[in-house]
Amino acid sequence: MTNEKATFAGGCFWCMVKPFHKYEGVLSVVSGYTGGDLPNPTYAQVCSDRTGHYEAVEITFDPEIISYRELVDIFWRQIDPTDAGGQFFDRGSSYRTAIFYHSDEQRQIAEQTKEELDASGRFDRPIAVEILPAKPFYPAEEEHQDYYLKNPAHYNRYFEGSGRKAFQENSWKGQ
Repeated sequence: MTNEKATFAGGCFWCMVKPFHKYEGVLSVVSGYTGGDLPNPTYAQVCSDRTGHYEAVEITFDPEIISYRELVDIFWRQIDPTDAGGQFFDRGSSYRTAIFYHSDEQRQIAEQTKEELDASGRFDRPIAVEILPAKPFYPAEEEHQDYYLKNPAHYNRYFEGSGRKAFQENSWKGQ
């Protein structure tokens, strides 16, 4: 079997790399931009909220070792799925959440897990994550790749200070 891609937008891409890196079967996690129409956008262009792009991660994985469903389940635990305007203190269209599917099977899994999460009663607002067909993915500039490894002190301050860490701990206790 060949490797597959999974693409998730979960707010700041710095915080979306580390959670996936630790799993066997995840071959790479690349920070970048997708969902917009401007080819090869820069960080500054995406942050202007005029390109239509999301900050996202593109994961290459071996489906014989880790399933797409497992990756989607990991994704849900990284975000506030009820926030349509960004994530934590990052606001604007580039920080919206979405699952970008690469096949009909991925679309079905994404929709099913979204319905399950919505029906679970875990959150008191509806799940706002979009499920969209994959568009071209453009890797971000090198300084954004593996940011948590290159700048651990800054990454940890950001992860905690943004409210993401507390939200995850409070929302997923015992999971």
